[in-house]
Amino acid sequence: MLFRARTTEDFLTSVSGASGPGARYTSPRTLCAQRKRTVRILVVEDDKKVAKALREGLQAEHYDVRVAATGEEGFFLVNHELFDLVLLDLMLPRRDGIEVLTTLRKRGLQTPVLILTARDTVEDRVQGLDLGADDYLVKPFAFPELVARIRALLRRGRMDQVLKLQLDDVEMDLLTRRVARRGLTLDLTAKEFELLEYLLRHQGRVVSREMLARDVWQVAARATPLDNVIDVSVARLRRKIDDPFEKKLLHTIRGMGFMLAGKHE
Repeated sequence: MLFRARTTEDFLTSVSGASGPGARYTSPRTLCAQRKRTVRILVVEDDKKVAKALREGLQAEHYDVRVAATGEEGFFLVNHELFDLVLLDLMLPRRDGIEVLTTLRKRGLQTPVLILTARDTVEDRVQGLDLGADDYLVKPFAFPELVARIRALLRRGRMDQVLKLQLDDVEMDLLTRRVARRGLTLDLTAKEFELLEYLLRHQGRVVSREMLARDVWQVAARATPLDNVIDVSVARLRRKIDDPFEKKLLHTIRGMGFMLAGKHE
């Protein structure tokens, strides 16, 4: 595994044009392995060799990596799955990176985005950052620099992490783990709290049972018994946050999943 990781780093350094002693770096594997939850990174890159090398290099750093080969696929994944960071190429088929970035920000998604592209003019960099990118790295690049920038963005994300979530009159305090509606404290189990937190972070969007199984129950493969557990948990949560109140927030979207929203057509 160690040889494979070094081969990946060599490839990325080679395609980026970087060389020399500065291309080597001390891997933060130990720090990554100690993380409570594996950091998920979405790589949107149409060059198969670069995408493969990025996947292997980042996986060697203990990141959970998904790869999308088109802008359309990347846009779909970031809207339906939870990622901690997006590496976004600009020159993509079907939907270019600028369009993906602009649409994500207009929809309110605040996932950190690092643009990784060959477009190297000042105008391109300014445009990318002004449209909502958190960082901009020009190809050719050195893989160690990319990893360092990823660590910096993740640190920034943790510092800026929202400690309170809210939808309509439902409030969640992530520090005290208190949930209230109209000022009345709701008594939730640990799993109900995790479920509501996930729904609040995806408010206004459909959350499928597959997403809940993977991200809340931490189960990779869905099964009918787990679907039943999810449905029961959602029903119990609904009884606590909706039944005593006139306005309903937790909606079942037939054939798709669930949505937490103030208004539902």
